[in-house]
Amino acid sequence: LDIKEKQGLTVIHPFDDEDVIAGQGTIGLEILSEHADVDAVIVPIGGGGLISGIAFAIKQLKPKCKVYGVEAENIPSMQASLRQDETAVMSHLDTIADGIAVKKPGIKNLKMVKDYVDEVITVNEDEILDAMLYLLEKNHLVVEGAGAASFAAILSKKLELKDQKVVCVISGGNIDVEMLNRAMNKALINRGRLIEIGVEIYDRPGNLGKLIQDVAMLKGNIIQVDHNRYQTGLHVNRTLVQLLIETINEEHAKRIYETISKKEYV
Repeated sequence: LDIKEKQGLTVIHPFDDEDVIAGQGTIGLEILSEHADVDAVIVPIGGGGLISGIAFAIKQLKPKCKVYGVEAENIPSMQASLRQDETAVMSHLDTIADGIAVKKPGIKNLKMVKDYVDEVITVNEDEILDAMLYLLEKNHLVVEGAGAASFAAILSKKLELKDQKVVCVISGGNIDVEMLNRAMNKALINRGRLIEIGVEIYDRPGNLGKLIQDVAMLKGNIIQVDHNRYQTGLHVNRTLVQLLIETINEEHAKRIYETISKKEYV
């Protein structure tokens, strides 16, 4: 505001602005022009500008088409605002979907969501990560957490839209490489495709090799080995081996866990 006053500039609100809403509404026009038979459109919600424009455009041209909004469970500011019928202020912003981590939705946006959006739901962090992994692996799309929220609603079955034609608005890929790496590893762990096993073995030559060979026989791919002789509470003649292993799926991970835990390396 100081810069505005000093330089005589005009402040344009990023979402609580009629022209911004109208501009984002062109996405709704584009959806209908390419998929006139669409039954439902799912849109991420932060401040509410994107969904306000899309929902307004779609409901004017195809009122029977459902429009659903999706927020991060950790910061459901629009859902809370709808419940109390006025803009709610959130304090917790800890989410992978930082693009929709908005403390308070716009006043204009809240009214439009009330008038034109059929339902607003939330998805949790693991569901967003799962959607990001799926989009990267199956569709070769690098999608940020906020952009993946709409698809997370489908993948997690929060919305049941079987036999309907559905459009998910995937609204961005603004995520740095380090965060993407952390997010994908967490998603792989959640799916049982990346596991960590701690095994206590007798500290003598050959035992580590036996453990690694056993994992190899189970077709687990070891990508990291941590050999710790100085773990608190560990016997002086033993060592703790932490293995980070790539697996095929949860069933494969379970088989590795169960087999290795029954063995003794003495």
